[in-house]
Amino acid sequence: MLTINNLEVKYGKEVALLIKSPIKFEAGDRIGIIGSNGAGKTTLVKSILGLINYNGSINTNIKPEEMSAHMQSNNYVDTMAVKHIIEAILDTKIKNNKKLQELINFFNFNDCLNKKYSVLSGGQKQRLTIILVLIQDTPLAFFDEVTSGLDFETRQQLMSKIEEWYRNKNTTICIVSHYYEELEQLTNKILILEKGRVIDFGNKEELFKKYCGKSIIILANTKENVEITKGFRKIKSPKHLIAVSCLSIEEEIEVSKILIEKDISFKRSNSDIEIMSINAKNKNDIYREEGEKVESKIS
Repeated sequence: MLTINNLEVKYGKEVALLIKSPIKFEAGDRIGIIGSNGAGKTTLVKSILGLINYNGSINTNIKPEEMSAHMQSNNYVDTMAVKHIIEAILDTKIKNNKKLQELINFFNFNDCLNKKYSVLSGGQKQRLTIILVLIQDTPLAFFDEVTSGLDFETRQQLMSKIEEWYRNKNTTICIVSHYYEELEQLTNKILILEKGRVIDFGNKEELFKKYCGKSIIILANTKENVEITKGFRKIKSPKHLIAVSCLSIEEEIEVSKILIEKDISFKRSNSDIEIMSINAKNKNDIYREEGEKVESKIS
């Protein structure tokens, strides 16, 4: 469907994004794009959409106008009724478009149609743009920080709606988000970017095994828990947590048994994208440092 190779994007003299090895998006993929601020996530989306200049190749049989996108910033007329915004953008009347009516009902958006855009809540504004994306029914759709700034409950509701809408469709979806739990719910592949470079790309389960093991046991980072887990294999995790890597069911049972006996709360995971990405970045940094040391010795 789409292959990216030797892609380079510059803002002035600065390289904002560099993808050397080929990356392929297949039909029906659900791809999560993650990385720190400035990692190149939105730059990648804009490159694919043809919104910015780049060097290299993005090969696809899909034209830019056959792609749909929810971007971080969307400019609508604040004083215009939402109903008129929808009809003006889509060049159709809601009453004459059954699919549009279905989407409006699906997102419980009827009560917002006669409101001015300026009075909509954050969640309602996001639903408006999502409706405008989904109605296009394109083979490739992008959602860039679609739930940014929303409370947890509203985020969950929106992502559940998106998941339900696309459940039996062969649409390729690319989701840029810093809410990892959303990506665990929706994606089958993960692209990790950092400082404009690709850390890794692949199947979500395979990446987890590569960087975390078969499963991980997650618990609070306390002095007691540090002492209890001293003899086990630990991997990188957010500072407030400890992550014990288990390479087999036997290891998992051993760790769990001890924690249960000590009455310590813990969580088991075989899909934690945040911890997986932390370890992928850490491993990549180690390789880069080793490469730099070798180069300095040679020179």
